[in-house]
Parts: sequence; structure tokens; C-alpha cells
Amino acid sequence: MYKTKFSSLVVAALFFITGCGGSDNKTEADNSEAPQSMIADEPVDDGQGIGKFKDVTLAAIDEKLAKEGQVVFDAKCSACHKTTAQKVVGPGLAGVTAKRKPAWILNMITNPVEMTQKDPAAKDLLAEHLTQMTFQDVSDEDAKKLLEYLRYNDQEGGEEKEEAKK
Repeated sequence: MYKTKFSSLVVAALFFITGCGGSDNKTEADNSEAPQSMIADEPVDDGQGIGKFKDVTLAAIDEKLAKEGQVVFDAKCSACHKTTAQKVVGPGLAGVTAKRKPAWILNMITNPVEMTQKDPAAKDLLAEHLTQMTFQDVSDEDAKKLLEYLRYNDQEGGEEKEEAKK
């Protein structure tokens, strides 16, 4: 008797749980009545990436800072990147400062995992190169030095120009 009542109770509970959604013929994808902020957590793609850097203003290239950036690059980035168009593990970085906003580059250096999870361009790079860029414990100041080095490299023709001299 208790077994029958328990079974009936379980069946009734299942009907209740599965039926609670109502039947107004809406699909899960139809969120037209939901506020826009509830539909997606994706940030607006403003080309600046995901992270603390926004609206970075640049001055003329500081060659001293660029040389310091080259030291950081050689120590922390050169195992996976070249400053030419050559792909190693990650993409070649020639022309990166023309393709990406300064804030995007800084955010990619300092926040690569979240960038590849949320930023459309970074997601595309991950899909293309199939390797997650790891955070290399680069400080904000070192990231700015790296940006300056990349700017200098793009302006001067970088390694490709050096190779042509040889």
C-alpha cells in the first residue's frame, strides 16, 4: 500500500516538474520578451578586447621603451611568436599594430584566457592556431613595453628588414 502511494506521488511530482514550463508555444531560443541584458552576457565588440585597458592613446614611438620591450619579448614571447609574419605556435606578429587597437593588444597580453573566451577576434585566433595563449606573468608596464616594441617593429619592418640586410 505504501509502495503504491509512493509510486503515485513520484509520478505526480514528475508531471508537475515537467509541466511547470507552461505551453505558450515559445522555444528556448525565442527570448523576444526578455530584457536584452538577460539574453547574452557577451560584451559589445568595440575592438578593444576584454580587460582593464580601454581607449589607449599613443604618442610617438619611444625607442628606449621599444628596446626594453624587445628584452621582454625575447624572454616571454619569442618561444611562440615571431615579429615577422611567420607562424610558430602562435601567429606571426608583423603588422599587428595596424590590425588591432592598442587596448586589444594590451588586453591580449595581460588577459589572454578571458580574451579567447569572450573576444571575437581572439576566439578566431584560438580556432585558427589551436593553442591557448597563456599568461606569461607580464606586468602592465611590461605589456606597454611590448606594445611599444611591436609598434617599433611594424614601423621599421622589424626582423624582415634585418634579415634583408644580411
